[in-house]
Amino acid sequence: PIQSEKRSEIENNEIVSNNKESEPLYYESVLIKDRYFLDEPIRVSFEMNKDFTSFEPPLFKDFEVLYGPSRSISSTDLEDQRDYIKSYSYILKARSRGTRVIESASFTYDNEVYTTEPRVITITEEIGPEEEVIEIEEVEVEEVEEDISIPFEVIEDVPVFPGCEGANDKKACFQEQMQKHIRKHFRYPEIAQEMGIQGRVNVMFVIQKDGSIGGIRMRGPDKNLEAEALRIINLLPNITPGRLRGRPVKVPFSIPITFRL
Repeated sequence: PIQSEKRSEIENNEIVSNNKESEPLYYESVLIKDRYFLDEPIRVSFEMNKDFTSFEPPLFKDFEVLYGPSRSISSTDLEDQRDYIKSYSYILKARSRGTRVIESASFTYDNEVYTTEPRVITITEEIGPEEEVIEIEEVEVEEVEEDISIPFEVIEDVPVFPGCEGANDKKACFQEQMQKHIRKHFRYPEIAQEMGIQGRVNVMFVIQKDGSIGGIRMRGPDKNLEAEALRIINLLPNITPGRLRGRPVKVPFSIPITFRL
């Protein structure tokens, strides 16, 4: 059956071909969106599907780097050693409003240098078209100071996925359980298989202060792949919320789900 064949190829929340050496070279900078508030953390990932020998990050002239080293790194330094895509993530904060540019990064692979395209984003203090839908009932005067978001990578006490309560490294356990959840619930959409549609869906959601999942956003090459990613995330269990100085806070989290035929 088609379904069982696709499930057998799931590795670390990706669908990969059995012959990775034949895969075409892939390198890219990945953002979940292109419009941010001035105080909103910005996550950008730089990815390549080969074992590159070095990586040169951007200068980030328009941003403060909250997470991620500014030095050059090799593939052995990567925190995210996935089986197919090698990636490195940064959490940024814009220094001012306006149109800002995340400069190119470069990978060295097989003695050749490959440079990602620069990414242009808009920084605003005003509510734009993508941010108009908000949860009004959460806007209360006495809650203003507590209603903040802290990125998963830098949160003081990370959210705890069910089953990770006794883990020494709760962050790594969270990532592992997320991947297991995706593998367990993944179903390649039949219509996408029939049409030969594949690609990456970048998913971002917020672990709320009560441990529920909200603010789900997706960006992918096809609405059927996006719908499957949404279905998987909607099946997540309630999670123990992240904490800052002992108080629960909202924690944005992002993960790619890649569909490959």
